[in-house]
Amino acid sequence: MNVQQLLALFLFFLSLSSAQRPNIVFIVADDLGWNDVGFRNPDMKTPNIDRLATEGIIFENAYVQPLCSPSRTAFMSGMFPFHVGMQHRVLMNGQAVCVPLNYTFLPQELKELGYATHMIGKWHLGFCKWECTPTFRGFDTYFGYYNAAEDYFTHTVGGYLDYRDNELPAKNYSGEYSAFTFAQRAVDIIHRHNVSQPLFMYLPYQNVHAPLEVPKKYEDMYPNVINEGRRTFSGMVSALDEAVGNVTQALKDLGLFENTLILFTTDNGGPIDGHANNWPLRGGKHTIWEGGTRGTSFMYGAGLQKRGTTYDGMIHAVDWKPTLVSAAGGTPETNIDGMSHWDSIRNGLPSSRTEFIYNIDDFEVPVEGHAGIRVGDYKLILGYPGGPDGWHKPMNRTQDDIYVERVYTKGDEPVQLFNIRVDPTEHYDLAQQTPDMVAKLRARFEEYKKTMVPANFPRQDPASDPRKYGDAWSPGWC
Repeated sequence: MNVQQLLALFLFFLSLSSAQRPNIVFIVADDLGWNDVGFRNPDMKTPNIDRLATEGIIFENAYVQPLCSPSRTAFMSGMFPFHVGMQHRVLMNGQAVCVPLNYTFLPQELKELGYATHMIGKWHLGFCKWECTPTFRGFDTYFGYYNAAEDYFTHTVGGYLDYRDNELPAKNYSGEYSAFTFAQRAVDIIHRHNVSQPLFMYLPYQNVHAPLEVPKKYEDMYPNVINEGRRTFSGMVSALDEAVGNVTQALKDLGLFENTLILFTTDNGGPIDGHANNWPLRGGKHTIWEGGTRGTSFMYGAGLQKRGTTYDGMIHAVDWKPTLVSAAGGTPETNIDGMSHWDSIRNGLPSSRTEFIYNIDDFEVPVEGHAGIRVGDYKLILGYPGGPDGWHKPMNRTQDDIYVERVYTKGDEPVQLFNIRVDPTEHYDLAQQTPDMVAKLRARFEEYKKTMVPANFPRQDPASDPRKYGDAWSPGWC
């Protein structure tokens, strides 16, 4: 057999194995709270999300970071943010930072398995040089924005455009609500997709992050919500739900739905002072309380043996990368923090994860929470947990609610301990009663802390000024 015949045989078997792999759609909702979905809160109108969740597997203990960039770092790299210098706050406009380029991102691994890889939505993992951006980190195509937040209709940040179609500024979308532009781009990709190749689509929507903006008809779906901010926020959730439904319908229209695995997750708990809700959990975004870190999440579709159920096993955001690689038939990296739960999830078996770090941030001021660890049923919080604090039902008064803000104290005090299995709402601090358990978790925490990479959080670089790049936020200045 000559070289050409061997190559043809190899490509045949590659195409055969690729065709048998599931399509994967990874949807991230921005700032969606624990209690902001219909399958937990009947006041929310999310029929498409509810159907996928209740007919799939709802995760009751899937954890994320308290903020955007750290969670997205975990999703894409499989690394705890404190191991790559991404644990402090979020990437700010004009910071010369991105997730270090020596880490392999999820789409890069899936490309090696034969996948077509597409991203639509919010990046927020750095863009100061092209090598940091999506099409240089494993995605065949990209449509979306680089920064943390922007206007939903003008797609501007600080008065300058942040909207990209691959490497070019996308200037012709002013007036279009981003959720529907993103969904339509996803639908177009699905309709053009070569069905002989498996599809990976990463779809991190802008909704429901601030600013609170949505076409009025979605606000009008909530006439009984008196609080204006909560009514707008609720409409944004329903607009997100419609966008999700548009994508799933396209998969059905093309006959791809039955061989598609859908993972849906928030990137952090909902900002309770921004009209999101995490009831009955404590706190929200910007905290390492459960309300800031236990994420609304579910999985639906191809490969799942047990459906229409919940999964109580411990999962962390770092685990989604190796889990999806396993679902795709690949072998996950062994030198990352994440671990695959694919067999456990699909068969309803216990999770192999027994511990994780909520955060380790020594950079002043750690607004998202200084330090915390979970080991088994117990959670140890060291020092400032972030804010605001408390247990809050959805806002429904004319005036916005006022939330408890903790006074910041530097260092590892106070020490708080909770049994999350017994007390998931964190009402009962056990630190004084069980000093031995405090000592055990603190010793484990100190082992992790030895491996911490200092947070990379420089000042804004004047070289990033969008006026130097045609009034658009652009790479090429670091």
